[in-house]
Amino acid sequence: MTEFETAYLDIHIAAYPIEYIAGIDLYNAGEFHAAHDAWEERWMGEVGPKEKLFLQAMIQSAVAFHHLDIGRPGAARQMYIRAKEKFARLGVNVFMSLDLDEYESQLDHALSWLLDGDPRRLQQPQITPPKIRLLSTIDEFD
Repeated sequence: MTEFETAYLDIHIAAYPIEYIAGIDLYNAGEFHAAHDAWEERWMGEVGPKEKLFLQAMIQSAVAFHHLDIGRPGAARQMYIRAKEKFARLGVNVFMSLDLDEYESQLDHALSWLLDGDPRRLQQPQITPPKIRLLSTIDEFD
């Protein structure tokens, strides 16, 4: 993954919908419910099928962390599983400049403990939510 200090570059701001960029800022700040709202605003509009699937997966991954924040590990587990399923259905490694392999690796590192049994009975470990950093290339999206 290309590393740079900010989550995205000016070329990303010009190329992608503002709701996507705003959601990234909110997500990286740990404002998971607000990130969900930003991405959902775009998702509810007229977007292509791949972008819709991608945004839904991103929304669900953000909601998983929101559920953990409010003490609902069972709901977090459901959102995590649904997000992973949608990323798999998307069938690409990069979408809208996000390295999905890297993002999912961070997601798994933070949330895979939810799959180790009844999440309501598991001790929540110290977790680090993923940080979204876009690749320096611009991707076409539908």
